[in-house]
Amino acid sequence: MNKEYQDIDQQVCFPVYLLAKEIINLYRPLLDSIDLTYPQYLVMLVLWKNKEQTVNQLGEKLRLDSGTLTPLLKRLEQKDYLRRVRSTLDERVVNISLTPTGEAIKENANCIPQQLIESMQVSVEDLTNLKEIITKILKIKK
Repeated sequence: MNKEYQDIDQQVCFPVYLLAKEIINLYRPLLDSIDLTYPQYLVMLVLWKNKEQTVNQLGEKLRLDSGTLTPLLKRLEQKDYLRRVRSTLDERVVNISLTPTGEAIKENANCIPQQLIESMQVSVEDLTNLKEIITKILKIKK
């Protein structure tokens, strides 16, 4: 292996890692206004679109295992943003649905993507290109 590839400045993963941290840090003050962490925001985005999901469906969409997802859901339930209810057909299945409070904060969250873009000071086109490249690398299927 070429030694220059062992230099941190030559690593692809390092700037990607730094960018992920920076984006989450930019989200933090925006999400504080609706009392959400970034992982909780991701859960809410899925629920605002789909209204109801099982824990497994949420885990698949967010690529999180139940050990990570369950504490997130418990905290969101404590905030009265969602409800967790065991299925009457299969008690192993837990259905997650928005509460009226969880639905109401969607209105306050609508401006967050635009505020984030403005704080990053890059064009929407650049962000779209970046997302397409990342999606290609991750081979995400819609």
